[in-house]
Parts: sequence; structure tokens; C-alpha cells
Amino acid sequence: MLSAYRSDPAIARYQGWDAPFPLAAAEAFVAGLDGRDPRAEGWFQYAVERTADGVLLGDVGVNRHDEGRQAEIGFTLAAGHHGRGYGAEAVRRVVHFLLAEEGLHRVHASVDGRNGPSARLLERVGFRREGLELQSQWWKGEWTDDLRYAVLASEWSSVRAGS
Repeated sequence: MLSAYRSDPAIARYQGWDAPFPLAAAEAFVAGLDGRDPRAEGWFQYAVERTADGVLLGDVGVNRHDEGRQAEIGFTLAAGHHGRGYGAEAVRRVVHFLLAEEGLHRVHASVDGRNGPSARLLERVGFRREGLELQSQWWKGEWTDDLRYAVLASEWSSVRAGS
């Protein structure tokens, strides 16, 4: 399934990989995470699985940095599962883990300016838009805008109370 949703050109458009994403690449990616400490600095991917039947829906990536005080997140959901609340639930849960359980200070995200659904998801779960960098990224052969979002630990409890 990882190979399948990462091979969708509409999904890969905004991500750091190209479609198709061969099965061998997916297997190598997963093998590279084996034994990795999710609390260590650097990127770690969490699988997003539907509880009812164990179907892999997507993933949420976390890049811890600043000696573990901050993290960047990114997320990918298979196209057939968009619009059902799975992405928001997964992002909300990972952000809660990072801020409320792990005690990080801040979680931030960067979104391609053309990716309205991802920007709206971040706003829906409580991220604040911090900025827009016009044509700041040369991405897959074209200049794109970069939207910046973040939420602080001090904001998270009030964000959660309102949801």
C-alpha cells in the first residue's frame, strides 16, 4: 500500500519523492526505519492505520530538531481516504503526542502554496499560519509558494479544548 499511494502522481506532486514509487523503494524506506528511535533527532514516519481493519491509509512524518525541542511534521494520505477525517485525526494525535506527552515547545509545517487541502487541514487542527514565502521553492521544475504553519505547546491545550 505504501508503494501504491506514493506512486499516485497527484500525491507525489507535493512530496519529496517522484511517482512511481517502486515496491523496492518502499521496502527500503521501511527497512531504514527499523530499529530507529522515534524520539531521536531527524525524520521518523508513523503509519496511519484504520483501526477497524488495519488498512494502511498513509503516514505522518516527524523531523525532531533543536535538541528535541521542536519538530516539523508532514503527512501523506492515500487519495481514496481523503475527506473522511483520517488525516486530521492522525495529525492531531501526533501533534498532541509531541507537545503534550513529549513536552516539545513547537511543531511546525511547510506546505506548497498550491496544496489547499493540506493547508486547511493544518488550520482545522489548530495550526496558525505564520507566513507565506512567494515563489521561494524551486520544486519539480517550477517556482512555488511556501506556506508556513506552527503551533506552540502553550497554545495546544486551548486548541484542544476548542475542538
